[in-house]
Amino acid sequence: MPSNLDPEVAQRLRRNEAGLVPAIVQEHGTGEVLMLAWMDDEALHRTLTTGRATYWSRSRNEYWVKGQTSGHFQHVKAVALDCDGDSLLITVEQTGAACHTGNHTCFFTPLEVTG
Repeated sequence: MPSNLDPEVAQRLRRNEAGLVPAIVQEHGTGEVLMLAWMDDEALHRTLTTGRATYWSRSRNEYWVKGQTSGHFQHVKAVALDCDGDSLLITVEQTGAACHTGNHTCFFTPLEVTG
């Protein structure tokens, strides 16, 4: 799919077989990890140019702006590409819950470590 993403940024991305890169979303100020989402080149371009977190929905096969239907927006403060180019860190100011369950973060289910 064509994108307006800066070619220098696009060249650094290492996408999976579906053309996507995982985006780890972290809350500005607290550092709390809120969620994991997926971006293609166009979603990243939209995020960088609008300041509103835009992702690719694998289940709906469409772009979605976080908060567009829920009102729980993510206002982007920073975007960083990891050293291998295969994941993104999106730092946001979160309005309301990040998780579709209504929880502030998607990571609310602890697992027992026994080793």
